[in-house]
This record gives sequence, structure tokens and C-alpha cells, in this order.
Amino acid sequence: MAWALAILFASMPAASRIFLGVWGFDGAAEIACLCLILGTYFHIVGRRSGPAIPDPATMLDQAIQLASSGQIDPAIALLTETIRLSPHLWQAFQYRGELYLRLQSFDAALQDLNEAIRLAPEEPHLYILRGQAQSPPGEDRL
Repeated sequence: MAWALAILFASMPAASRIFLGVWGFDGAAEIACLCLILGTYFHIVGRRSGPAIPDPATMLDQAIQLASSGQIDPAIALLTETIRLSPHLWQAFQYRGELYLRLQSFDAALQDLNEAIRLAPEEPHLYILRGQAQSPPGEDRL
């Protein structure tokens, strides 16, 4: 953005000469230089800031892709990392709980689904999933 402003201010005197017939816009060159310096500074600082924090939504998508390709354990590991980075993301608890259901780890699934319900009590499908974890097929719990 700063570089675009530098180009804009640098072109103002030339545009004034072309359209108005006079060299106008005193100080435009100084403002253009300032914007150029700021643009360079922001570019350097942006590159030095280190690795970006991963986006939880991207991590969820990657976990879903791993699970759909049959890589359940790496998907669970990625969801665990997502939860560590963003502990209020109820969808990560839901997806991990669903994967635990697939693996028939009903206690782990129940923990994750209870946490998802705590974070998003208005989501009705979470209660259905929790019911599946509480009453697994072939097992009668009272």
C-alpha cells in the first residue's frame, strides 16, 4: 500500500503537467519518498516477523482430508495441535470426537464431545454424537 502511494504521489507532478500544463503539487516528491521508505520498512519487518501462526480453519481442513484418506492417527494429532493453538474451537473437539468414535475409543470421544457441547451448546448435532459415544453399538449402558 505504501509503495502504491509512493507511485501515486510521484506521478502527480507529471499528471499535472500533462493535464493542466503546469508542474504542480509541491511536496509530492517528498511524500513519494516517504511512502517508498515506509513501504520498504514494512516489507523488511514483515519478512522478519518469523513464521506465521497456522490458521485453525486450514488445520481443520487438513485434518479432514487426512481422515478421509484413511490417515486417522495423523488427523487426530493435527486436531490435537489445533486444539492446543485454539482451545475455543469447538469444531476441532467435534471432529476429533468423531474420529475417536470411528476408532471405538468411546471414552475419549465422550470427553471431546462434552467439551464441544460446553463450547457450543446450541449445536444439536453434538448431542446426537454424544449419544453415540454414550451408547456404542452392541453395548447397553444404563
